[in-house]
Amino acid sequence: MRRLTNIFWLSGKELKSVLGDPVMVILIMWSFVVAVLLEASGAGDTVYNAAIAILDEDNSTLTRHLAGALGPPWFQLPVMITPDQVAPEMDAGRIMFVLGFPPNFEADVIAGLSPVVQLEVDATAVSQAQLGTDYIANILQAETRAFLAGSPLGPEPPITLELRQAFNPNANPVWFKSVSSLLNQLSLLTIALTGAAMLREREMGTIEHLMVMPLTPIEIALSKVAANIVVVLAAFTLSLMFVVQGLLAVPVVGSIPLLLLGTATYLAAAAAIGMLMGTLARSMAQFALLVIMVIIPIIMLSGGMGAIESQPDVVRKLTNILPSRHFLAFAKAVVFRGAGIDTVWPQLALMAGLGATFFAASLALFRRSMSL
Repeated sequence: MRRLTNIFWLSGKELKSVLGDPVMVILIMWSFVVAVLLEASGAGDTVYNAAIAILDEDNSTLTRHLAGALGPPWFQLPVMITPDQVAPEMDAGRIMFVLGFPPNFEADVIAGLSPVVQLEVDATAVSQAQLGTDYIANILQAETRAFLAGSPLGPEPPITLELRQAFNPNANPVWFKSVSSLLNQLSLLTIALTGAAMLREREMGTIEHLMVMPLTPIEIALSKVAANIVVVLAAFTLSLMFVVQGLLAVPVVGSIPLLLLGTATYLAAAAAIGMLMGTLARSMAQFALLVIMVIIPIIMLSGGMGAIESQPDVVRKLTNILPSRHFLAFAKAVVFRGAGIDTVWPQLALMAGLGATFFAASLALFRRSMSL
């Protein structure tokens, strides 16, 4: 009980320090209002290594030929899928495109009819969904023309592509960009605030006061993490309600309490990274350089600026240690797909595990620095 009391009062001190700084308050407001609005209007990326599945109900020479034409570098090697697998695979975010060929497709094409090919798209990654649709349509037209006429320069084949976009039916890029922007602001502010709080104690000399008080390193560390989580989570919640849902009109399909739970989990992990950097740095100048070195990979490799599948294999494996990657996957699933805890618990567990690892490392360094 005494330890909880100490953490409570120390957290109050940190809250007063942050909220009593006008520059810091303006920075938080700018990040979660203006920056989100500006970044949400940004445009996208190119199609590379996108996940695609084939629902082949014809199983003909033509459909196998078309499936073989949809491969690297624009798409992953297509996987064959059954009708009852389509919804679960797209809900889980494992497949971006599902191309369905109806029965008697080849016979109808040869007969000069106009069979309909159905393309289902996960449009949470809007730019890839839009560009990928064009790529698929062009490939189908060219390959079918080559199949019928023996040359891709033959007459137009009688195929109609029926497009259905899931989770973002109007392909509005603001939806995805707003969630990605929130992640960027969460990462930047949480890491910067927590690390700066650690350094401020050292530069102002108050760390010596804390060392002579009946406090343990874990109480000091937890108070700084808890205070910054409260501030940033409150700013995130207000931004979600009034900026994302209000001004940008982005619908949140899933549970908002679940989204806030995942956000708090990610904030704890990001705060642990900030505390680790604040303990390693010996001055604000060093910390600023560390923030640049860490924040840029966190933002670029989380999946917000380009799909995870489009990254090189080595980089994609390294991103597994980034809590931001798992948070963006979690947020997209909850906000756009309406996923429940039974679907997103792996991301929650990974964020919690990575946060505990970073916190343990930062606490060990902090204890060492206090004992010197």
